[in-house]
Amino acid sequence: MMLKNIFATRWGIIGVGGLIGVLAALLQKLGNPGNMGICVACFERDIAGAIGIHRAAVVQYMRPEIIGFVLGSLIAAYIFKEFRSRTGSAPIVRFVLGVFAMIGALVFLGCPWRALLRLAAGDGNAIFGLLGLTGGVWIGTLFLKGGYNLGRTEKTHTSVGWLLPLIMLGFLALMLIFPQIKGEAKSGILFYSLKGPGAMHASLIISLSAGLAIGFIAQRSRFCTMGALRDLILFKQTHLLSGLIALVVAAFIVNIILDQFHPGFAKQAVAHTMQVWNFGGMVLAGLAFALAGGCPGRQLFLAGEGDGDAAVFVIGMIAGAAFSHNFGLASSPKGVGPHGIAAVIIGILVCLFIGFTMRKKIA
Repeated sequence: MMLKNIFATRWGIIGVGGLIGVLAALLQKLGNPGNMGICVACFERDIAGAIGIHRAAVVQYMRPEIIGFVLGSLIAAYIFKEFRSRTGSAPIVRFVLGVFAMIGALVFLGCPWRALLRLAAGDGNAIFGLLGLTGGVWIGTLFLKGGYNLGRTEKTHTSVGWLLPLIMLGFLALMLIFPQIKGEAKSGILFYSLKGPGAMHASLIISLSAGLAIGFIAQRSRFCTMGALRDLILFKQTHLLSGLIALVVAAFIVNIILDQFHPGFAKQAVAHTMQVWNFGGMVLAGLAFALAGGCPGRQLFLAGEGDGDAAVFVIGMIAGAAFSHNFGLASSPKGVGPHGIAAVIIGILVCLFIGFTMRKKIA
């Protein structure tokens, strides 16, 4: 109970944000890609590549951090008796929102956490992404105020809540059974990048340990980027926002110490300078996060504590990563993919359709 109270306080959320910022900067130093110590969208994309549902050779790796996020949240939820298996709230809508959230994030090249970490490392392109994210969440709050609702979840069998954690345990088992072989792009059934971001990673034990720690504390604190922006816009509350600020400040300080701070716009790590679509991609992502009820990190933590609807969103994001790379939607340092702009426009229209048609009249 004491731990719960500590993490739920303002100083608790600041501590959680600060720790995430420190760990992200250290993970980059220990091998993760530049300005990508942690990126939920990018890492889920790498997992999609590792299991072969896209074949972009430079982004294929079974990221242990994602596995750790879910299992760390599961452990915390059981210790504090907060594991509640529930599901049933518009699963197909959540899947579609997950798909388009990933498409938007990969047009920008990063999830909300990576946008903050890119800013903390001096990448000016992240400013446009964060503005777009805020705009997308703001549009989502208009729907929330207008009666938008995905419906009620219901308590269900405990095994339902365990399914995504079991999938993550299965992924971890695959990594152990089919470890990367030096110079080989495939080990058994898993794919491994030999170059590019997918080939850059900290060791398994370090990555998994960091993921478990973050999953545990984030579950306790309800850390969520989208939630922070939503609370600021709707209620003028800054509790969750203080954690985001702490993340940026902590990552910035560590980046300065480790010589990882490189201010500017051009030649930033895994980034492009097409600012309209840095903005537009994150408008789509932010709107999808708001309509789904949480940023990609928060969805993983919710899934770890038994939320089957959040698990559907996570699966949607992994599928969205496959669509993005198989259909030329994802960006690269050269710019937006050949069909990425069309995908963003379609995604925003789909999200608006969902927002307008899933409102209940407020008496």
